[in-house]
Amino acid sequence: MTTLTTEHARAWADRFVTVGAERNDELTELDRQAGDGDYGTNLRSALRRAAANLTGEPTSPHEVFLAVSEAFLNTGGTSGPLFGMWFREFAKAAKGREVTAVVLGEAATNAVAVVQRLGKAEVGHKTMVDAMVPAAEALSAAAARGATVPDALAEAASAAHVGAASTKRLLAKRGRASYVGEHARGVVDPGALTVAYFFDAATPSSS
Repeated sequence: MTTLTTEHARAWADRFVTVGAERNDELTELDRQAGDGDYGTNLRSALRRAAANLTGEPTSPHEVFLAVSEAFLNTGGTSGPLFGMWFREFAKAAKGREVTAVVLGEAATNAVAVVQRLGKAEVGHKTMVDAMVPAAEALSAAAARGATVPDALAEAASAAHVGAASTKRLLAKRGRASYVGEHARGVVDPGALTVAYFFDAATPSSS
């Protein structure tokens, strides 16, 4: 597959909604250990809004990403708006274009820049950025090698999981986890793990 079709984009979003629901208890528990425990509730609300937005049968990948973006932008908490802005960059990159691996790499790179600008987080701060940055880099590198969309997204998913796993050993520098100090060490950041699950959902084999 050289371009992301509307059907694939819609299936990707639908799987993300499903996986997010299936993993909600896990993500909530991680946030309870390292934050204020509301992450799962906010994520569930965002995914329900995304599912509702997608019932309108989007006609392009742009519309799919926009539906997900708007769902997160209308969700409370710290992470909801950041994810909303992240997804918005995917929608912007996809508007009026064939969505190749190169375009997805561009979208992910721009999305990371927006989140970092707004959230003031860097790699190593134990936030969603720890998964977003390696995923964007892997996606762009795969695209530059001429990888297909599925292969490039699979590489992004793998990199995002490595990035998310790295947060377990970190002391949080940003976000709610930064308030609890050493208590957050040993806990994977739920936002970073959500990024990994999002890229997992891009492939039919995701669970």
